[in-house]
Amino acid sequence: MKIKVMLVMTGLLALSLLVSCGKDKANSSTTTKGSVDAASVSAQLTDEQIENIVRRSYQYVAMYNVNNKFALKNGGWNKCIADTQLKDDTTREIARPNNDTLYIGCMLDLRKAPVILDIPVFDSRYASLMVTGYDHYVNAPMSVTKGDFGKPEKVLFYTSRTEGFDGGKIKGVDRNIEMTGDFVSAVFRVMPHANDKARFERILGQMQSVKTITLSEFQGQPTRAIDDVQFPSVGKTDPDVYENNFLEVMQFVVNHTSFDPDNEVEKGFLAAMQSIGIKPGKTFDKNKVASIDGKQFRAITEQIRKTEFARAMDPAVTAKLGSGMFKTRGEISLETLLIQSVLGPIGLPATEALYPPVLTKDGQPMNAKNDYVIRMSKEELPPAKIFWSLTLYDSANGFFIPNDHKKYSVGENAGMKLNADGGIEIYVAAQKPDGVPEENWLPINRKDENLDVILRIYMPDFEKYKTWSPPKAEMLLK
Repeated sequence: MKIKVMLVMTGLLALSLLVSCGKDKANSSTTTKGSVDAASVSAQLTDEQIENIVRRSYQYVAMYNVNNKFALKNGGWNKCIADTQLKDDTTREIARPNNDTLYIGCMLDLRKAPVILDIPVFDSRYASLMVTGYDHYVNAPMSVTKGDFGKPEKVLFYTSRTEGFDGGKIKGVDRNIEMTGDFVSAVFRVMPHANDKARFERILGQMQSVKTITLSEFQGQPTRAIDDVQFPSVGKTDPDVYENNFLEVMQFVVNHTSFDPDNEVEKGFLAAMQSIGIKPGKTFDKNKVASIDGKQFRAITEQIRKTEFARAMDPAVTAKLGSGMFKTRGEISLETLLIQSVLGPIGLPATEALYPPVLTKDGQPMNAKNDYVIRMSKEELPPAKIFWSLTLYDSANGFFIPNDHKKYSVGENAGMKLNADGGIEIYVAAQKPDGVPEENWLPINRKDENLDVILRIYMPDFEKYKTWSPPKAEMLLK
């Protein structure tokens, strides 16, 4: 009986510590001594404790979903798939994808051997490479803004856990990049120049030539099989994971991620996981972890998503956090990791792109029951050194609005037409208004559905951005 009481008391102590941890939404952490009897604490999780667990784990759930969905779509790991056209409304792997560049998605499994990306020259005004693991720390190691893609390169990716590799220089490889997790998405964005047919076809050919090769293959050795891993199921949405298999996904994630013992965000995450029986190096056993209430986790997750999305539409919040999004370990707070993971994962850091929202003049959410116009004079156009775009999504999921015209954004790559004065009027409407160029019309389906509009400003002019303000959408009278 004394042992049982001690286990319960240990569990209560861990949860008490977790509550105090949850009160800090940013970088604080709590460490617990001894092991936690997960079964003894399962029934005692309060809403506050669950909220803390969700906030600290959301980046991992979001990126597990994104990376593994793309791997499934690619037909597995260590493969690249290059777009031949802009994304459309069939894209469901990620919230708020762009509709202004072509993507190359390379999904890398770095457990057995380093993986080399063979990268060509890109004949484009804009190209970048972004890489991230399940922790959603974002590194943009290559970009035209840094002078890259003017010559072919071979770039090697590895982790401190990659078998048989110490990070040393390899003859014939131009650079090594160390990652924080075993399973990585490497995403290229390439401006297509669709208005120049010859250049467009040339860029497509260059994109198709991006290849992966393991270090073993590169050195003429046999490739080691990577089919020895069993992935937990992905969720259609992030709340699905929290409801259905959150603990299994988290055990997989911590087993395939490298953590910094001095990083406060990561210490807080690991403490939260330990409180429910999840610890790096363990084999998942549903009988040895907490028996959580999936529906309660889902409800709290959905409330957090709603709150964070509302915050993302607040100009004061975007001014505070916008330039700090999509950064590397140690450069980003828990608050920022959460909001970027809710709004739309795997974006670019501010040196590459900014993502200000377009709000309404009356301060109300945009809704497909109404039509809107977004006006910008020549002087009010976004301060982009390369190009800008304006994209429409449904608020609930961050997906493009399905329409027969396959029109989801306005900009140089998806189409736009400036007026005689160099400005533009963009219509969000169920029917194209008379006299409005097709390029400047974003179709909607007339129903009760909240909408959001995101601007993308590639290679922003920060000096001009200081005094620039995003346009406001104005509801049209019926």
